[in-house]
Amino acid sequence: MTVTRQHTLAIRVLHGLADGRSSVRLRAALAVGSAPEPRFVDKLIERCAIEPEFFVRSMLTWALTCHPVSMTLPKLLREVRSERAQARSQALHTLSKIGDRQAWPAITRALLTDVDDEVARSAWRAAVVLVPEGEEPGLAAVLATQLGRGERETQLSLSLALAALGEVGLPALRAATTAPDLRVRAHAHATERLLRDPDAGFELAIEEAKRVVVLDGSGPEGR
Repeated sequence: MTVTRQHTLAIRVLHGLADGRSSVRLRAALAVGSAPEPRFVDKLIERCAIEPEFFVRSMLTWALTCHPVSMTLPKLLREVRSERAQARSQALHTLSKIGDRQAWPAITRALLTDVDDEVARSAWRAAVVLVPEGEEPGLAAVLATQLGRGERETQLSLSLALAALGEVGLPALRAATTAPDLRVRAHAHATERLLRDPDAGFELAIEEAKRVVVLDGSGPEGR
């Protein structure tokens, strides 16, 4: 393929990533991942920050994972500090897919407790993938501070992250079962059950945990 033809195809792909039709953007992202080139990395990351369609974002992430880590990692690490919530969230999601533990120092407490639920959820998922051996108890302690947060989807994400850490998360969970807040206690009980029985349904675990919290007499809500 001539240099001119390569350049023409690259321009077409880059234009495709910004096309108003999601199907075109999806095909463009697939094309980039199928023939990765350094010139595409910046555009992929830029698009991740603004892409409205879930399936296109997933393809953009896949395309980034097809490029060498040496090209993508430094740019993604900068992106997790972006002021745009979606940029942070997608960068964290991509880092979790790449799985290179060089990214661990970028998973800060600020990200794990980000006010945006999508950013926090992405940070939780990335953290349990990237956490170095020996750092799990500290991570579990930070994650436990988020128990009771948000609605079902957010709570489930946190429970799955804590459960993925295994037994090292139990001390933090047990401490949370005595918290003053009923939602925190119920979420902690449900997460502990999921850790011990991964096949337990989250909804059932939450409902059972609420009954336990009400009946155990701990705290003003249980009296």
